[in-house]
Amino acid sequence: MNCPSTRVSIIGAGKVGSNLAQRIAEKNLADVVLLDIVPGWPQGIALDLMQALAVERCNRKITGTNNYADTAGSNIVVIAAGIPRKPGLSREDLLSVNARIVTEAAKQAIAHSPEAIVIVITNPLDVLTYLVWQATGLPASRVMGMGGVLDSARFQTFIGMELGISVAEIHATVIGNHGAAMLPLPRYSTVSGIGIDRLMDAGTIERLVERTRHGGGEIVELMQTASAYIAPASAACLMVESILLNQSRILPCCVYLQGEYGVKDIFLGVPSRLGCQGVEQVLELELTDSEMVAFRESDRIVRQSIEDAKAILKV
Repeated sequence: MNCPSTRVSIIGAGKVGSNLAQRIAEKNLADVVLLDIVPGWPQGIALDLMQALAVERCNRKITGTNNYADTAGSNIVVIAAGIPRKPGLSREDLLSVNARIVTEAAKQAIAHSPEAIVIVITNPLDVLTYLVWQATGLPASRVMGMGGVLDSARFQTFIGMELGISVAEIHATVIGNHGAAMLPLPRYSTVSGIGIDRLMDAGTIERLVERTRHGGGEIVELMQTASAYIAPASAACLMVESILLNQSRILPCCVYLQGEYGVKDIFLGVPSRLGCQGVEQVLELELTDSEMVAFRESDRIVRQSIEDAKAILKV
């Protein structure tokens, strides 16, 4: 059963937002409203995308706007606004600018779509997801961040590249924060059901784990003037699809924890079931002592960043 609404509003019409709009429309998931503060920019992107949909014979509507009123009635609001990473700039360095942008965007969007589910893409993701939840007053089940899907896809990709095996055969799991303290879990990563520890030695696995932790930074260093946008759009689209089509897929997402993994009042990446109501279930994996220590480090880092953000926003 599909959700009754088929409108997704994307706040931020940059590379991530425009790529996400195209994916949502071409998958026939929903009509899309693309909002940006730059006059003419989202309207131009929307027109370009509509012409692409004509080539693809896809009958969905993409609207560009600078007015939040045009986003009214959205089932899902995706926050992709803010400045991207650049070389030498960590996700945490973005906090002072993006905290204000994202919280204001979320409040305005929810004022026009009070029943919407919110997906945050902007970095630093875990902190901003928490701030969006606080700023909007939404139930925690209707606020989530994209990071875990992307990080797991990167781990999956690196495993496939190392083994020369199709990524379609690989399932990879990454939990924790969307940053250098994330926790790739080789024990929960398989190739056609076979643990990767049966296919690679410990040194190779650790090398891939480290590459995953710095996967976003690797792209930033290569591109110099931009950060990843194609894979983040695909990751967010997978979440949108699971929600709109009520698929109840289990995906690693940044969600609110209320005692799971021994932490409370924090948004971190863990496997979660996404359906029409948003986060329908948080799955608690059994972690080793060392894995739990690493997860708690993610928790510590995000909590400190939340306090820093509150000082910036004076909340």
